Amino acid sequence: MRFPDIPVNEVQRLEALRSYSILDTMPEPEYDDITYLASQICKTPISLISLIDNKRQWFKSHHGLDATETPRELAFCAHAINDKNNILIVGDSRKDERFFDNPLVTENPHVIFYAGIPLVDRDGYSLGTLCVIDNQPNTLDKFQLKALEALSNQIISLFELRKKSAELELKAIEIEAQNHVLEKFAGTAAHDIKSPLATIVMIIDVIENQYGKQLDSEVMDLIGMINSSAHSLIKIIDGILNYSQNIKVLLEEKEQINVQELIDGIIQLIDPNKEVTVNISPESDTYLFTNKIALEQILLNLLVNSIKYNDKSEKTISIILGESKDMIRFNIVDNGPGIKNEDQERIFGVFETTSNISNTGDKGTGIGLATVKSLVEGLGGKIRLHSVQGQGADFEFTLHK
Repeated sequence: MRFPDIPVNEVQRLEALRSYSILDTMPEPEYDDITYLASQICKTPISLISLIDNKRQWFKSHHGLDATETPRELAFCAHAINDKNNILIVGDSRKDERFFDNPLVTENPHVIFYAGIPLVDRDGYSLGTLCVIDNQPNTLDKFQLKALEALSNQIISLFELRKKSAELELKAIEIEAQNHVLEKFAGTAAHDIKSPLATIVMIIDVIENQYGKQLDSEVMDLIGMINSSAHSLIKIIDGILNYSQNIKVLLEEKEQINVQELIDGIIQLIDPNKEVTVNISPESDTYLFTNKIALEQILLNLLVNSIKYNDKSEKTISIILGESKDMIRFNIVDNGPGIKNEDQERIFGVFETTSNISNTGDKGTGIGLATVKSLVEGLGGKIRLHSVQGQGADFEFTLHK
């Protein structure tokens, strides 16, 4: 018996094999189907997916054989991996000086016929073989050899898919850990920043209430600017925290939503005194299976903006719903000042604002519409703006049903 040679790139080959994390894994139907097909196509009682480890050959799938591994020095497959470009065919091992006295030949399972095609990964390393075995002399025709080659390619594809899935899973765990750290950091940083800002606002209130009459108008104007800046910073911090929560919101469970009822609830929340005329069409039940919290945030942001930045004495909002086979379209149309063409290109960017001023004199933080865009796209939809300056704005977004 001749012992198999050790490949010259053995160290790298073993590293490549272990990178797939497949040794000693449980049986999987995808691989068992391949060995079954190989055995049927080649008309042999045994077919194996054999991986050559340091001191053993281990079978990822073994059709017609109970063993899960054998010593490497006895393995026919350990010979086969040394020629990655060709299939090793042993017509009758009893007449082959390499194998005639091999215990796998003289004893069970009596490997008389062997054909093994190397499993070569994308970097050119022979990881093992797909082999078929018979306990009597045999041959394979061109069709059978071609079929074995195709099945070996499928095995390598499964290996690569396994590795990619493992990498993605690891990356997801890393991202989740990083998000947890960032979320904790954002919460701590926001608290640490908002606390002194709240103190500043409180001190300013004390100054205005107790010493306002003793200070001249110029000083009071400066104090007012400080107060306004502090409140703006608090809003920006709150906006950043809300924006950072988008991914967490999108991971919430989806549910069946009555869109009409959801919109009615939001309008009641933001306009309890009915100071704004809101028209919804069509006035019929429309249902959507999506993340309720995300849709609430989208509509709440758009509707609040339609009111907050409306410069008309009589404010109106039209909510128009359109429905196709797979999508629902929302149009939030107001009669406000509209948005300039040059602002429309960047309106959905973080910290991007328009020249429009709110009813309270606030210019906004530039986070609200960025949040809306992030949530819409996270739900698989798209959003765009139609607007002519002086003629209102129409925010249109679509969502999958």
